[in-house]
Amino acid sequence: MRSAVTGPELPLTVTRESQFVEWVSEAAAHAKSLWPEELARVRFQLSDVPRELPDDAGRVPLWHVDRELDVITVHRLVYEFMLRPQLEDDWHERFAVEGAVYRAVAEYLGRDPWEVAPDRFRHG
Repeated sequence: MRSAVTGPELPLTVTRESQFVEWVSEAAAHAKSLWPEELARVRFQLSDVPRELPDDAGRVPLWHVDRELDVITVHRLVYEFMLRPQLEDDWHERFAVEGAVYRAVAEYLGRDPWEVAPDRFRHG
């Protein structure tokens, strides 16, 4: 019988980056399942930092939408260093990352963010 490389006593290694990639991928797949025609050509990608400068209020973008190339880019390090320290736990972190993906999709579609995945976080 074989076990994980870390052994039975140690937890599996999950990096912040791999967790971020998983959350973005799952949110993107969910959005594409809800909007298959509208997002058929869209490609989601990750970057460490944005090419855009902060806006007039000093906010650094968490994502970038390029409608001409049908690409939505989520910026990992902006999230890691600016947003993550304000969050309480893994659930809130995941919620923030998925929320950024859904807001980026809403921007791409020209819709309100609540229209993109209205039932994603409802219980019951």
